[in-house]
Amino acid sequence: MELPEGLGWLRRSPEGRDWLATLPDRLAECAERWSLRLGPPFRYAFASLALPVEMPDGTPAVLKLQYPDDESRHEADALARWDGHGAIRLLGHDPRRRALLLERCRPGGSLHDLPADRALDVLTGLLPRLWRPAGAPFTPLAEEAAGWIDRMPRNWARAGRPYERRLLDTALALLAELASSQGEQVLVNQDLHAGNVLSAEREPWLVIDPKPLTGEREFSVVPMVRGRELGHSPAAVRHRLHRLSTELGLDRERVRGWTVGQTLAWSLDGDAVLAHHLEVVRWLLDER
Repeated sequence: MELPEGLGWLRRSPEGRDWLATLPDRLAECAERWSLRLGPPFRYAFASLALPVEMPDGTPAVLKLQYPDDESRHEADALARWDGHGAIRLLGHDPRRRALLLERCRPGGSLHDLPADRALDVLTGLLPRLWRPAGAPFTPLAEEAAGWIDRMPRNWARAGRPYERRLLDTALALLAELASSQGEQVLVNQDLHAGNVLSAEREPWLVIDPKPLTGEREFSVVPMVRGRELGHSPAAVRHRLHRLSTELGLDRERVRGWTVGQTLAWSLDGDAVLAHHLEVVRWLLDER
């Protein structure tokens, strides 16, 4: 089986190589457990292997084998909590193998195939349906933010201080203040970008691939404000911030603060600097 290029980073660590080495056996075990006919892997992949499959009755589905990172640990729990309302259905789950059997979206185009404002229309309709009251087993946003606050100065120094100190200091202060003053805690998805909302038949659009937390609603739109898929410019970022905050009844300054904080926290990938993340942070901090 030819692996998607996006999984190549796993070959750089012993843990990643071990996981890749076990994939063929795990695939065979899942195919046997659920009596699946396997197709070739989807080419877009970074933290999991996903394949189109056919169930015994001919129903199309997706088999997903997760790399065991913390962010996706409760994906199955989130999908079960949503129970198909605005998100794909969880059809089966094997926690030991980190395997999920999922509803397949057809035709499967993503939100970034739409004009930006039509995509935002979809988001403002979907998000209120996903804001379910939530607690355990999901990680609290405050705990996740504390981890960012702890790691960001070390990562910044280790990477050679790739951006100005004012960005770091401002983001740390924002995260500390926001984390301690949140509103009602609901199920939020810290990776809800335009590529993770797909066209489907059961509903027009469904969310896939959640990385769930419990936190205030303002945090849930951060990936859409930041994401490049719907336009990458100061005007485009500020337009998304304005529309999502206004139409969803969110506190604009808290959305802006969470976007600055998480975007800077995610701006370093090892030693690589994600320049487009830094641009978003600067645009939001410098807006007047």
